[in-house]
Amino acid sequence: QVQLLESGGGLVQAGGSLRLSCAASGSIFGINTMGWYRQAPGKQRELVATDSSVGSTNYADSVKGRFTISRDNTKNTVYLQMNSLKPEDTAVYYCRLLNGVSPYRVSYWGQGTQVTVSS
Repeated sequence: QVQLLESGGGLVQAGGSLRLSCAASGSIFGINTMGWYRQAPGKQRELVATDSSVGSTNYADSVKGRFTISRDNTKNTVYLQMNSLKPEDTAVYYCRLLNGVSPYRVSYWGQGTQVTVSS
């Protein structure tokens, strides 16, 4: 069984920074993708950023230049450094692990961590 433990959310003023962490434990395959998604009230969950085990990253246009995703494969941990935060970044942020390769890839989600940006 795989578990994802997120930390680092909180309340910050616009223009501030936060760093989210997500540690995965259990049966983690060497080839995987870890990433962050977010869901604001009344909106669908959306991709924020992903980082594959082979070093490929992907960002939503809305966060490019402000957020940076990174990972420590020795710790099975992914980070999201969020700078220049805006009120519209307010959401519950979820960590996701895509474990393995298609068609056997399995998706796991963390419990979510609240990020609130005040204006």
